[in-house]
Amino acid sequence: MEMEEKVKREIKILRLFMHPHIIRLYEVIDTPADIYVVMEYVKSGELFDYIVEKGRLQEEEARRFFQQIISGVEYCHRNMVVHRDLKPENLLLDSKCNVKIADFGLSNIMRDGHFLKTSCGSPNYAAPEVISGKLYAGPEVDVWSCGVILYALLCGTLPFDDENIPNLFKKIKGGIYTLPSHLSPLARDLIPRMLVVDPMKRITIREIRDHQWFTVGLPRYLAVPPPDTAQQVKKLDDEILNDVINMGFDKNQLIESLHKRLQNEATVAYYLLLDNRLRTTSGYLGAEFHESMESSLSEVTSAETPSSAAEHRQHAHMESPGFGLRHHFTADRKWALGLQSRAHPREIITEVLKALQELKVCWKKIGHYNMKCRWSPGFPSHESMMHNNHGFGTESAIIETDDLSEKSTYIVKFEIQLYKTRDEKYLLDLQRLFLRRVEIGLEQLGFES
Repeated sequence: MEMEEKVKREIKILRLFMHPHIIRLYEVIDTPADIYVVMEYVKSGELFDYIVEKGRLQEEEARRFFQQIISGVEYCHRNMVVHRDLKPENLLLDSKCNVKIADFGLSNIMRDGHFLKTSCGSPNYAAPEVISGKLYAGPEVDVWSCGVILYALLCGTLPFDDENIPNLFKKIKGGIYTLPSHLSPLARDLIPRMLVVDPMKRITIREIRDHQWFTVGLPRYLAVPPPDTAQQVKKLDDEILNDVINMGFDKNQLIESLHKRLQNEATVAYYLLLDNRLRTTSGYLGAEFHESMESSLSEVTSAETPSSAAEHRQHAHMESPGFGLRHHFTADRKWALGLQSRAHPREIITEVLKALQELKVCWKKIGHYNMKCRWSPGFPSHESMMHNNHGFGTESAIIETDDLSEKSTYIVKFEIQLYKTRDEKYLLDLQRLFLRRVEIGLEQLGFES
């Protein structure tokens, strides 16, 4: 009965999550005698065994693991979940040595204005306030555990360890540990800021993200905080939807089930296909996001013509991670995701729509400051295709015609989303990119699109 409560808690929480560095739950089959939990297959075992086998890791490798862990933990906190048992034994590795956070049996839901008080987790990784039985909000105890994990990655040992439990607790409550001399100055700065006994003075996830040690070589898909579950459910993949519908499932029922987060054969098929495709990118925004960012927006000047921009994007698509031709960028190169502005969001969107109208781009509003766009040199004039689409508040549909591909050399489809970032800035992000001519070319070469 104790295990049943633990499993049901884990099921309840994992059903919320869709993140590349959190273990995926696909289906739960509950029978009178058993509960079958169908989860993502992770073949390379625990991070704990990896550390034991290799000893302390080089900073570059440790940083890669740590960046993935922090991204997953941040996602949990954004969805109001605190893990409370973060340790290398609960961090699994897939076939590409990417981290998958697992074992949410001790996790709990955070509520505004409410504190947690359960003393749980593994003593070596537990925060001082947890082992002391004090009240805690949640995120700060995960930050402490992440600090212990980072120490273990870089040092091959634990900062707090003693066979005598009272002595161990004394060390943890006093924050008594030593930093090896081989650590870099930035690592020696970050770890003590995470292992602060006073939770009010402990570094936050946001501050960890901004730390110089953390930002070195940060992958682009981890550079922007992940969308929460509610946002992800709204964004359905048309290609995967069609694949599932072709299996014989009803389209309306499938879409309704996905929006309501129901678990049935159709939704399981959808998420299996989706994850299998996104697994090539290790990014929650998928391959299209990587393709759209392959040529940095900062390099596209105002003098660039639509045709040259499209050629830029076509080249980016051909060398996307989905086709095994991932670029290797130097660690010290700075990347700017999208265009940042301090202007009012309505002013930003108004300027965007003016630019789209001038370029004869068709668009459809799909959410707050979020729209799907399509552009092709073969389109008729913008005015003849769109209806009352001169303000962001109006709805319109992207015109779909069967003979469109015959009139145009290629079609570019993309999504625009305006995000609010820290420091009261707004980020205009290009989230998707699709080039019909490239896909046709790949099919002719024998590749599957």
